[in-house]
Amino acid sequence: MQDPVFYLVMAGACLTGTISVALIALKGWTGWLDLKKAEIGQQGADTSPPSAAARIEVADLKERIRKLEAIAAGVEL
Repeated sequence: MQDPVFYLVMAGACLTGTISVALIALKGWTGWLDLKKAEIGQQGADTSPPSAAARIEVADLKERIRKLEAIAAGVEL
């Protein structure tokens, strides 16, 4: 049978490791939240509508997607 001190030392080491991992994860989580807050703040500053060229390009891409989906479904256009 081993010493009770051994078990106390092992329990302390496990507790210290668990606390360290939890603190590192918490620091990473708060950093990620700060990053997302900054991204949201930047999106609010850019309130200009998209240009006409960008809207035309998006419409063209949507049309291409619609055609590809029709081909995949076997529908003739």
